[in-house]
Amino acid sequence: MKTNAIFYHAGCPVCIAAEHTIADALDPAKYTVEVVHLGSDKSRLKEAEAAGVKSVPALVMNGAAFHINFGADIAALH
Repeated sequence: MKTNAIFYHAGCPVCIAAEHTIADALDPAKYTVEVVHLGSDKSRLKEAEAAGVKSVPALVMNGAAFHINFGADIAALH
């Protein structure tokens, strides 16, 4: 069974680099990765915050938010 993972980002250079490094590195046989650009899809901000995302880029999987480097505080995206 595949695990769902959501990679949240805001399109900044740090976020794009993390997407290409981290999200693309997950084994597609084990993970279904959804990439969400919170800068252009603000309707997903509350969902990200409810999942524990405090800053982007962040990867949410198995009920936990993993913050990768620091591109932007999620409050700045509102």
